[in-house]
Order: sequence, then C-alpha cells, then structure tokens
Amino acid sequence: MKFKKLLFVLTVVLTLNACKKSDSPAPEETPPNTTTPATPTQYVADNSFKVIAYMPSYRDPNTVSDAKYKMITHLFYAFLSPNAAADGSLMALPQQTRFFAVQQKAKANNVKFGISISIATGVTEATFAAIAKSETARANFVKNIVTFAKNNNLDGVDMDWEYPRTESGNPNTDFTLLMKDLSTELHKVNKFLSAAITPAVYTSTNKDAIQAEVYNYVDFFNIMQYDGAGYDSAEPLNHASMKMTEASLNVWLITKGMPKEKAILGMPLYGKDNAGAAIGYRDIEASGADVNLNVATVNGKTYGYNGIPLIKAKTQKAKERANGIMFWEFSHDTNNDKSLIKAANDQLGRTY
Repeated sequence: MKFKKLLFVLTVVLTLNACKKSDSPAPEETPPNTTTPATPTQYVADNSFKVIAYMPSYRDPNTVSDAKYKMITHLFYAFLSPNAAADGSLMALPQQTRFFAVQQKAKANNVKFGISISIATGVTEATFAAIAKSETARANFVKNIVTFAKNNNLDGVDMDWEYPRTESGNPNTDFTLLMKDLSTELHKVNKFLSAAITPAVYTSTNKDAIQAEVYNYVDFFNIMQYDGAGYDSAEPLNHASMKMTEASLNVWLITKGMPKEKAILGMPLYGKDNAGAAIGYRDIEASGADVNLNVATVNGKTYGYNGIPLIKAKTQKAKERANGIMFWEFSHDTNNDKSLIKAANDQLGRTY
C-alpha cells in the first residue's frame, strides 16, 4: 500500500515537471542577414561648361582681385613637378604660402581647385617619358600624386606633359597607361583628371601621340590653342588666331574623335612680338592700346594678342563646339571692366 502511494506521488511530480518544461517559451530564431554591404560611391564626371584658369606659382595672388574668382569654375595652381631622378617621387611644391592663399580664395568662391603637374628646372619631357615607361616609377608617381591631392583637399589634377610623343610613328602607349592608372586612382577618391594638350595643328611627333582610348580616362582636355605665330598669314603676328582655333577643334573633334563634352578651348591672356617675347594683356591694356584689336604697340614693340571681340567670338565657338574655355594665365588679365575673362563671361551670359 505504501509502495503504491509512493509510486503515485512520484508520477505526479514527474508530470508537473514535464508541464513546466513544455510551458517554457521556445527560443527565438535569428532571421537571416539580408542587408546588402555598402559599396563605394561611384565617380560621376562633371560635364558642365567650364571656365578654367591657371595660376603660376611665380605670380603674386594679390595681382588678381577677389571678384575675378567669381568669373571662373576651375583653377589650377602651376606647377607641381616630378623629381629629375624619374623614380616617381615629387619635388617640393613651390611657393606653398601662395598655393594655400589661392586655394582659400577659390574655395570661398565655389571654384574647383586643382594642381597642374609639369616640368621644372632640371625636369624635361624626357622625365615624364621615363616615368611612364617604368611600371615601378609610374605606380610610385600615381601614388604620390593621389596622396598630394588627398592631403591638400584638391578637387582634381591636371597633367601638363608637354608633350608625349609618338613612338616609331605610333601613339604613345606609355602615356595611355599613365593616364589610365592615374584616372583610376583619382576617381576612387572622387577627384577629376584633366590634361593639357597640344593644339595639334603642326606636323610633329606629338600631334598623334594620344590614343583615342585616353578619352575614356581623362575628364576633360585643355587644348592649348596659342603660341602659333605665323599660322594665319592674314594675321602673322597673332599667335592665337581664330583660324588656328578652328583648325585645332577640327583635328581633335573630327579627325581624332574627341567627345565634345571633354574638349576645352584654350585662349591666351598675353601677346607676343615677332621675336617671341611675351607681354601680359594687363600691360597691353594699361598702355592705352585699343583692346578691340588683336595687335598693339607697347614701348616700341608690336605684339599680337587676342582682344575683346576675338575672345568673345572664341567663347561663342566653344559654346557651340566644345564644353568650356581655358585661360593661361589668371594674373595676366586686368581687374577692370576691360577684363578678357569678364568679356568671355558676358558672352556666355554668366552671372558673377
């Protein structure tokens, strides 16, 4: 009898424990992770019409009024240079105080600011050629340029290799590799790449050096349509005639197939005499010369240059056939109402 009672109690206890376990909530299942990993922002090129100027390190920034910055969209500080050793390292930036002063003014006026890479004392086009040909030097060069751009909060970089040349009559594939590598790394950090290039109106070893493939890598090309005295027999002293501009655009846009949105029409803010000596437009204007003409005599020397009507006509040509205008160089212009950059803006209908 006692055994039956003990067995009964034991059965009840086991039953109650079983009920408690079954009453416990079931463990929650962890839902699968369906979140897509974040991807880097894809680089998007700026295809708006550009008004570009270069500011050399040897010019005092105070020669340019603050109001002039409102008349441009892009400004390049010139120049940062590779070391003559051609190992891809860079020389020290000249006039750093000026660099930061110009950058501050550019940023204050929503102007995109970049550095232009070119030759310096002891550095020639052969230096660029040697760097581009060496895989190691090229990689080092690209790395150092991108690091400089990042460390200095630049918007972009301009390559002013004057000039890549053909190799045995063929395009310069080393230049193509350099621009491809530089473009890839700059675009990764959302910075643009431009290139200053020959007007390509003369038969030479640089006219056909750039492959069409390069158009895929460079965001825009600053076509240097100047320093061509004698090209136009009707205006032999004008080193940047409309005839030269037309011919240059025809070569790049038609013969070489450059996309219109990547073509920038370059114009000079200086004149040249028949010996090749240069004078800034501001000095021509200050002499009292008629700036509606393309020729002026200053201190007994006659200079060919681009006056206000020609600058306006070229600007209109750029509006129709290209995607921007470029000036060499910023400090050569006047700060008054006879400014050539102002004339270009007026032709475009830009506010400033």
